[in-house]
Amino acid sequence: MLNTKTILSILLVFIPISIAGNFLEWGSSAIFITSAIAIIPLAGWMGTATEEIAVVLGPNLGGLLNATFGNATELIIGIIALNAGLVSVVKASITGSIIGNLLLVMGLSMFLGGLRFKEQKFQSVVARLNASAMNLAVIAILVPTAVNATSDGISENTMQNLSGAVAIVLIAVYILTLLFSMKTHSYLYEVGVAGNEPEESDSNTESEEKSEHKPNLLLWISVLLVATLAVAFESELLVDSLEEATETLGLTTLFTGVIVVPIIGNAAEHATAVTVAMKNKMDLSVSVAVGSSLQIALFVAPVLILAGLLLGQPMDLNFNPFELVAVVVAVLIANSVSSDGRSDWLEGALLLAAYAVLGLAFYYHPVIEGLT
Repeated sequence: MLNTKTILSILLVFIPISIAGNFLEWGSSAIFITSAIAIIPLAGWMGTATEEIAVVLGPNLGGLLNATFGNATELIIGIIALNAGLVSVVKASITGSIIGNLLLVMGLSMFLGGLRFKEQKFQSVVARLNASAMNLAVIAILVPTAVNATSDGISENTMQNLSGAVAIVLIAVYILTLLFSMKTHSYLYEVGVAGNEPEESDSNTESEEKSEHKPNLLLWISVLLVATLAVAFESELLVDSLEEATETLGLTTLFTGVIVVPIIGNAAEHATAVTVAMKNKMDLSVSVAVGSSLQIALFVAPVLILAGLLLGQPMDLNFNPFELVAVVVAVLIANSVSSDGRSDWLEGALLLAAYAVLGLAFYYHPVIEGLT
């Protein structure tokens, strides 16, 4: 049976296919699809390389590396799209990544994990802490839009200054969450991981193998560098073909940004969360899903706002109101489901149903001026 790494390795064939398609001018749709598929295994190898390097660096530096590169693919795609002037796509991908991680990833994890295990448990304390951080992120996204909606003729420069200031606050909060999880209260996060490991009969053997595992640091740094450069190249192809391809495929820019782009950037991470959930390691699965959403809201979005100023493509936190409604809905239902520290297949189905409803709404949402 094919495992995740084998599938990712097979999908690498789409890298030369997408390059060939670009040189042979196959058309925007073909280039968009092949480059999108090519990004998936590259993101997976970036994640693997980051984890291997983290083993060598130790828990503190390794944790910081994982936190920094955890959403590197989305950040690269976002910067390239921003440089191309597709600000609305970048904004949509931010909200889409948050929605996708909280509803699609956590929903699939709870549903498939719940089909194998009647009830799965994870650390409720950590879940509530993450919920509080997500609430702050939602407030930070809501406030600039609310200021714009309740003000008469607020200037673009004022909105950008507000967004830049909020971005700095969010990055500061992100640094505090890293300090909390890796230093002052790391025991809260270690308990959950330890609690799920002894269930398998060969856990002792696995632990011994892990302790003896000494990754080749130079090799994995090289893999990370090559994969990052390849993601940047494929992202360039993706962004260049995006507008024409979405029009040909009958998709709106809003739907592409909220649904399609986040799935492409997060696919490998999604697979990891679902796989560990099916092994009854729900703590790790929820950590991947919610942690990724927090990274998007507290790190990726603020960095993109600051990067926009440097690239001459200013981006602010004044979002489409419907995107904000979708984010609030996603955070509310995800917090409600995860607050008790347990999950089953029905809760997973509820999250998936919420994602399906929002996905349909974005698909049928009419094109709005400024989003194309």
